[in-house]
Amino acid sequence: MSEADFGDFLARSIMDFAEDKVRAGSWDPNEAVANSRQVHEKLLSHGLSTPNQHLYMIELDGHSVGNLWLALEQRSTEAAWFIYDVFVEQSFRRRGIGFEALTLLEKGASQTGIRTIGLHVFGYNAAARKLYEKLGYEVTDINRRKISDKQRNSQVCCLPMSWNRDVG
Repeated sequence: MSEADFGDFLARSIMDFAEDKVRAGSWDPNEAVANSRQVHEKLLSHGLSTPNQHLYMIELDGHSVGNLWLALEQRSTEAAWFIYDVFVEQSFRRRGIGFEALTLLEKGASQTGIRTIGLHVFGYNAAARKLYEKLGYEVTDINRRKISDKQRNSQVCCLPMSWNRDVG
């Protein structure tokens, strides 16, 4: 990925992540872009030179159609890759490009001794969930929420901030 490509990637990724977090109900729309920018600045603190962060262009017939962002992380006793972002331009989706990119990533992982690849997917993203299931990614955690009918149209929290659930 070139510096120019990185600038385009970063602008798109910041906006997409902000929109995802708002859609998932995790962030206030008025703060989402700033929150996303802060996350990206922390994870990619040195841009393309950030240690253990790898950014790639996805190309089809010599044309850029998306990108892939992954990180090398130390997990327990072995190194693993964590996919932060897989993006395919809207007009190129549903053509197997994401599938092929992830298949190539898996081959690269195998060749370098990486046995584990992790990722996060937003619950509402059915197409991505289907792709990951097709590729054999296992579900490791599931978070759920329910918004009461009375609270659905307001953003007022119904529990005091000091509330703690019993996890025992």
